[in-house]
Order: sequence, then structure tokens, then C-alpha cells
Amino acid sequence: MLQNPLRSPRIAIIGAGPGGLTLARLLAVHGIAATVFEADAGPTVRGQGGSLDLHHDSGLRALALAGLAEAFNAVARYEDQGARVYAKSGSLLYDESSPAAAPPADGVYTAADRPEIDRGDLRALLVSSLPSSSIRWGAKITRIEPRADGSVASYCDGDAEIFDLVVGADGTWSRVRPLVSEVRPAYSGVLFVELEIDDLDARYPELAELVGRGKIFALGDRKVIVAQRNARSNLRIYAARERSEDWGRDLGATAIQAELRADFAGWSPRLRALLDHAGPTALRLPIYALPVGHGWRHRRGVTLIGDAAHVMSPFAGEGVNNAMHDATELALAIVSATTANPGELLALDAAVARHEAAMFERTRESAQASADGLALAIAPDAAERMVAVMRSHAGGPA
Repeated sequence: MLQNPLRSPRIAIIGAGPGGLTLARLLAVHGIAATVFEADAGPTVRGQGGSLDLHHDSGLRALALAGLAEAFNAVARYEDQGARVYAKSGSLLYDESSPAAAPPADGVYTAADRPEIDRGDLRALLVSSLPSSSIRWGAKITRIEPRADGSVASYCDGDAEIFDLVVGADGTWSRVRPLVSEVRPAYSGVLFVELEIDDLDARYPELAELVGRGKIFALGDRKVIVAQRNARSNLRIYAARERSEDWGRDLGATAIQAELRADFAGWSPRLRALLDHAGPTALRLPIYALPVGHGWRHRRGVTLIGDAAHVMSPFAGEGVNNAMHDATELALAIVSATTANPGELLALDAAVARHEAAMFERTRESAQASADGLALAIAPDAAERMVAVMRSHAGGPA
């Protein structure tokens, strides 16, 4: 039987996003070291994207098991969980208030609790919980090679290191995925443009009132505007419609914003103001997804979590929660296998295979919901259907 002379397996995590960092933290809590490889030169060298809502049975559970609930509560925004739906005329069709302005006093979360945290703040929280030596910044993996003995060689800057398990947590265009799956993410046909407004409340109080405490969806003409509060009075705006995959690739931010204003020319001036007052940047975000139910035949020494395993559209709000849930279940599987069978790599491999099978089933529903949500957002009757969905989720009549 294949044996490892060390009690703790050698684990590499490719990608320092929420999934990879959560996995590293959960393993560290149980005394298992992992090395995180991240191509970013540092944790703050680029923007991490908008606000995230963490769910009680996935993201929040992961942080609790990681011993980070108190640190999360110190930076989370419980007051920004509200949601509104507008017609393109500017009529308010649905208004759901934030369910809480503070963490639950008894520490028990319910399905209604979805506190917000900026991606950058979540990354900082997770990074600070790990030894600095465990994350290699500016480390781009160029090649990964499974070896005959079940171990895996990982190459960075021409140097190879040997690991018992390599976890791909490296997102939509994962370099690890091709080792287990030939499937590539497909373009959905919908392209988002991300805009920002800084110092929202002081500079544009009328837009602050429009958005309220949380996010809004404005829908019509097979187009959608989503505006979402972030920390420090920042507003992220996402304007989306069906476009070619390469639309805007050769345009500068000014030209892209001019195209957006033309796209939404027939909409309410209140809603168009979100585009008119946006800052000078415009980030193209084509939406990609792996097939619903994506899986692979298990391969020893390699696995995937998060978007590397099941990237989907953002319209179910499950991406980061799935990634952190994946990390939790994989960490628990590794800890259980290494505790019961220290040094026995076949036991570790079997535990990873069981985790994968469970993950394939667990994420199928949210992948379908994400695909359905994207289709709904650009449907001719999107506003009415979005209201019906939100009312059903809130327990009211559809």
C-alpha cells in the first residue's frame, strides 16, 4: 500500500480566492499545512470585485468552522441585505427591506440572513488568518503533471515541487481543470459592464435613495441594470444585455459608457442617472458557465473547487457560497481521512473521490438556478417574473 512518511499530506492549493483561502484556513485549524499559489503579486494589487452575500449553510458555516465568525461580524454589513425591483419606467415594483442591521444576538443564522461583505474585505480576512509563509504571491503555475506513484509535480518559475494533492481553486479558466475534464466554460450570450460610483451618499443622495440598503434590479427590453451597495459608500453598477462575446474589446471606457447610455436611452432618467454619474472605468464581464451537472472521473492527486469546478452565472448568488462550501467539505474529508489513517494516501484519495461525487450533486441545483436566473433577467417579461420569484422566496404570494 502506498505510504507517506509524513503524517500530514503535502497539499497545494492553486488560487487565493475565497475557496482556496477558506480551504487553507480550515486545514490549518486542524494542523494540516497547505501551500497556496497565487498569480497576483499581493492581496491588494487589483480589485476583487463587488459585494458578496454569505449564506447560513455555506459561506457563514465555513467562517464559523474556521474560527472567523467574530472577525467577519466586525466588517460585515448586515444592514445592506435589502432588494428592490424596478421597471424600466422607474416604477418600483418590489421592495424587500434588509432583515437585520446586526448579527443575530444568539449567533444562530437563518436562511433569511445573508450579510454582505466586499470581496476585498473577505480576502483580507482570510489572508490575515493564515501564516504569511503559506501563501506564495506572484507564483504562477505553468505546468502540473501527475506522476506514476500518485503524486503530482507542480511547476512554478521552472521549478517543480511534489504534492500528494493539488486543488484547483483557480476560477473560470482553471489551469488545473484540464487534468480531469475536457469541458470548457461556454459563453452565455450575455455580457455585463461593471461601473462604479464612489462616495455615493454624499455626492448623489438621490441615487442612494433609489438603491436603498442593498441592491436593485431594473429590467426591461431584454436588458438589465443591477446596482449594489458596497462598503465605504461605493456603488457597483452592472449593465447587461445579449451581445457578442468580443463586444467592446477594442473600445475604451469612454466609448463603452457612451454605448451603454445609448442602449438605455428609453429608460427612466432616474435609472439612466446610474450610468450618467458612473466613474471613468468600465469593466467588460462576459458571463461564462460550465454545463449544469458538470463532473469528471476522479483522478488521484487532483481535484477542483469553486468556479474551477462549476462556474455559473451570478444570478443565483451562489458562486462564493458554493466555493466556500466546497472548501469546507473537502477540508473535512481530508481531516477525517488523515486522522483515521495517518500517512495513508489511498485513504486520502478515497475521501477526495467521495467529496467530489457529493459536490457534483450538491451544486447541480444552484447551477440550474443560475442559468434560469440569467435567462429570466433578459426575458421580455423579466420585471414581472423577477417580482414573482422574489415574493416566492420571501414567503409571499407569487
